[in-house]
Amino acid sequence: MAAQTRALVSAQWLADAVRNNLVGPKLRILDSSWYLPKMKRDPRAEFAQQHIPGASFFDIDDCCDKTSALDHMLPTPSHFSRYVGDLGIGGDTHVVVYDTSGFGSFGAPRVWWMFRLFGHSLVSVLDGGMKNWLADGHPVTAEYTKPESREFKATLNQSWVKSYEDVLENIRSKQVQVVDARSAGRFRGTEPEPREDTLPGHFPGSINMPFTSFMDASGKELGTEALSKLFREAGVDLEQPLWATCGSGVTACHVVLAAHLLGHPGVCVYDGSWSEWFKRASPELIISEGEGKKM
Repeated sequence: MAAQTRALVSAQWLADAVRNNLVGPKLRILDSSWYLPKMKRDPRAEFAQQHIPGASFFDIDDCCDKTSALDHMLPTPSHFSRYVGDLGIGGDTHVVVYDTSGFGSFGAPRVWWMFRLFGHSLVSVLDGGMKNWLADGHPVTAEYTKPESREFKATLNQSWVKSYEDVLENIRSKQVQVVDARSAGRFRGTEPEPREDTLPGHFPGSINMPFTSFMDASGKELGTEALSKLFREAGVDLEQPLWATCGSGVTACHVVLAAHLLGHPGVCVYDGSWSEWFKRASPELIISEGEGKKM
């Protein structure tokens, strides 16, 4: 099935699969909705009320490194294996991820990236998410049956994950392009960060490409020509190494997905992103039109 390797599947494709009872060990759907506390949305409660038929809930705050002080840092391969195996996903399962964001997609690319990072390339994002699924009149349900567990063996591609030290070194060496997927205001330092203890701004040398710019007004991913133009206009050369960052490593994955759709898989993610950077970096490494970090 060619669709297995496509990074995006359409609502129509998934609706046909649901209608033909293809959801099962070979096809799993995951609602990977996640919101910042200030959004006052409870994605688990929303899932219990309505979701795409046959979907399970994937919680990035549950499948993560709980020993870290930072939000939803990556889990270990064994934790990821257990978590997704418990959702009925095996090595031969085509996984389709979506979320319920008003943008179309918000957290789904993060989970798409996590699967790829842990060695599972049979994963797609539902183009346009729940927003377009509902707009197209496809069915939703409150019914949920827990899938039968399967064995999943994750292997981590560590080279795709970047650390605070990597970014610090890159600011010195200027070897790699870094794209920040937060909004322009947060990047420039003129709009507040959603986390209480963090001021907005960016680190030296990063390029701003807000994650929303990769989608059209309806929330569907832009076509390849429009995506190419976005990178070109931002001054990003996809033939050269590229890392992505954001607030906490979630929307950075929109950059990874867009580059992947243009034939450039393997964009790396700074997992700690701005929430770690602001805590750890010295004031001169915080560039802001706002107040900046105090000594």
